[in-house]
Amino acid sequence: MKIKEINVWKTNLELTRPYTIAFKTVSAVENVLVEIVTENGLTGLGAGNPSSEVVGEKLAETWAVLQPENLEWLMGQDIRSFQLLCDELPQRLPRNPAARAALDIALHDVFSKYLGVPLVSFLGQRLESLPTSITIGIKSVEETLAEAEEYVGRGFTHLKVKVGETVERDLERLVKLREAHGNNVTIRIDANQGWTSYDLANFCTQAQPLDIELIEQPLPAPMIDDLRELPDAVKDLVAADESLLVPADAFQLAQSPRACGIYNIKLMKCGGVYAARQIGTIAQQAGISLMWGCNDESIISISAALHAAFSCANTRYIDLDGSLDLARDVVSGGFILENGIMRPNGKPGLGVERV
Repeated sequence: MKIKEINVWKTNLELTRPYTIAFKTVSAVENVLVEIVTENGLTGLGAGNPSSEVVGEKLAETWAVLQPENLEWLMGQDIRSFQLLCDELPQRLPRNPAARAALDIALHDVFSKYLGVPLVSFLGQRLESLPTSITIGIKSVEETLAEAEEYVGRGFTHLKVKVGETVERDLERLVKLREAHGNNVTIRIDANQGWTSYDLANFCTQAQPLDIELIEQPLPAPMIDDLRELPDAVKDLVAADESLLVPADAFQLAQSPRACGIYNIKLMKCGGVYAARQIGTIAQQAGISLMWGCNDESIISISAALHAAFSCANTRYIDLDGSLDLARDVVSGGFILENGIMRPNGKPGLGVERV
């Protein structure tokens, strides 16, 4: 069961709906894809979508470290030792989480195919399905309401609204959204580090009637001590995103007094399924809930995140909509989505197929 071939290629996947967040406008998704082939013909797919703003990794850097001369150590390795191989990835690629994620996902895919089971079954399935939120970028009130109407019409019940301009504008959009849909939708928000501590306190005071489910990364990533000073009722709503990159960050955030009540795990930040589950274990021991998020990504890495999420008993939220607005993808399958509810499709590995 040795690895005989590793193929790496780039693809640029355009979005059907470009969007704006606090620090950029996104119109296309740059991915580096990895295929691991074993001597008996099994294949595993992985995908890396770097984020220079969050982890400091650019696509060119992801591409460079995945060139053949840097992957010679994997050639000839037995995939039955895949846990050791995943453990070695941070040592080999310490500054390239998206590259690590691509290799890690491909290793998990091919190994669970070798076992003949879905990845989530190998990891230990704890959950069957969850509603995913779908994201509305920073838009006008009218555009926000129109997009929400479309998503609700498609069966989604959980909306994540990007905020971070001014609290007044953010509240105006959210008030109108709640008025339009009442309690038929669950509203989450993501400030993408766009607020100050004053903004957060002001928002929480004024937004109490809106029943906001959670607040993702309200303050700049380094401001962990400021989060620790918040009342527990506010911290319970806060999901750390850009403040949480690797397992060591999970330990820091959990130190008393804890900085948040929710960890937002993204495979592209931490380097794949192996590290993500380490974060999940730390969170469980600290009594912290898990939210699983994504960038704009291929079905490959979205499916990997879904399998990892459903193997953790403390997973409460998923925000895995990153492939839904792609104009095209390199695979199909991976998961089943019905009325906003996601679940793995039950096929071996990640359950994806090349198209």
